[in-house]
Amino acid sequence: MFNDTKRDEPLSSSLQQNIHTIAEVTGNSSDVVIRSFQRADGSDLSIVYINGLSDEAVINENVLKPIMNGTGLNVPLEKDASESFAAIKEKIITVGAITTVSDIGGLISALYDGNAVILAEGWEKAISVGCSKWEQRGVEEPSSQTVVRGPKEGFTENISTNVALLRRKIKSPDLWKIDRIIGRQTRTDVSVMYMKGIADEAVVQEVLLRLDRIETDSVLESGYLEELIQDKTFTPFPTMINTERPDTAAAALLEGQVAVFVDGTPFVLILPVTFFKFLLASEDYYQRFDISTFLRVLRFGAFTVSMLLPSLYIAITTFHQEMLPTTLLISLASQREGVPFPALFEALLMEITFEVLREAGIRMPRAIGPAISIVGALVLGQAAVEAGLVSAAMVIVVSFTAISNFIAPSVNIAIAARLIRFCLMFLAATLGLFGIMSGLFFLLIHMAGIRSFGVPYLTPVAPFVPGNWKDIFVRVPWPMMSTRPRLFSDNNIVRQGPNVQPAPSDREKKK
Repeated sequence: MFNDTKRDEPLSSSLQQNIHTIAEVTGNSSDVVIRSFQRADGSDLSIVYINGLSDEAVINENVLKPIMNGTGLNVPLEKDASESFAAIKEKIITVGAITTVSDIGGLISALYDGNAVILAEGWEKAISVGCSKWEQRGVEEPSSQTVVRGPKEGFTENISTNVALLRRKIKSPDLWKIDRIIGRQTRTDVSVMYMKGIADEAVVQEVLLRLDRIETDSVLESGYLEELIQDKTFTPFPTMINTERPDTAAAALLEGQVAVFVDGTPFVLILPVTFFKFLLASEDYYQRFDISTFLRVLRFGAFTVSMLLPSLYIAITTFHQEMLPTTLLISLASQREGVPFPALFEALLMEITFEVLREAGIRMPRAIGPAISIVGALVLGQAAVEAGLVSAAMVIVVSFTAISNFIAPSVNIAIAARLIRFCLMFLAATLGLFGIMSGLFFLLIHMAGIRSFGVPYLTPVAPFVPGNWKDIFVRVPWPMMSTRPRLFSDNNIVRQGPNVQPAPSDREKKK
């Protein structure tokens, strides 16, 4: 096992000893290529790289050929080790990214980063040449956050590509990037990016502190870090947004938030956040303000429906029938005449069935998954009604609830609504509307106590900040959004100048 003692072991001046150590540490893996060769002056060298992670064309043309043939400045390998090391590093190799490694840990890390490592007899250090190249997915439209109007590019699994996509959006030297490596075994690259002068420095330092405290073997996805650095663990509500969209990440950074990139995943973490941010979509800022406001209000309403509708149906049909019009009450009573189960059991049966169909549609092959889920929902719902297991009204309630749940832009907040829905259903079946209201009061108290890196979760409602309401439930026109919302930082709050609406032209005035 490659332990910390072995990692800190310095390189030997013996070339064969270093090669033996590399072979021992990597278990003589067949994809670890060790190429030994001699220069014309008889100097022994070796180049080590991992097949599939390094670009062999770059190694052959820019490393092996110049060293073996002495091309370029034709610098010979002097007998002095330090001089020969400097000559190879500074005058012969024609690759831009070159670093020096002096211990086994640094050498192994360089290899698994896709670099090629050059060793020579008499050297007590090695040259790491940046030539990483591996197969990766191209920049495509995000699959989980699609828009009608807006950019169609999304993050990929390569952290360098993701950072470049963000820098393409924000061409400013104030966009700062701080790197970390997390995971004893995976050695995952993690980058923290923020806008210097806009983001709160205390939040940035808190993010870095929490990342530095992580001790784990592996980080394979940003979800690992989300649970390890979040403020409150036992809550159904997410305290960080994950996004596949570079434009969403850029907009968040320009409002003072911080982005955490993790190599190997297209989902970037945005923090800190408030509850209302989960119901805002990037497309809200690309449409006209009146259309965006309508869609936003619709989104908030649908989120409320997805949490409350089944529990309200259970409470009213079980305890509060007097609230229903007589005609509707007679219709519901006739539908439930042959149903042997209480309303709670009906709702649980349909909700669990729908959840199973939803999960099956995701896990099944893409070609048949949607068809199976839709056909399964229609067939099972119709069959359940005809068999007298559930009423037709319950099928309508559960179906509309599920559709309302899909309208949330963030999957995390939609999942939270699904979990809360089941709790409210049990409260409605036991205490009626009083149980639902008690559950909602408890939920509000819980949300008021949540913090996302020090920011209250219900800001700007609680605490009440009236100046920030122009981009919460409604979206005012862009000329009125001259300042950034003071949700995450008080630095540099002026976003744009006084953009005056265009005046009528002279021709229009004459008319």
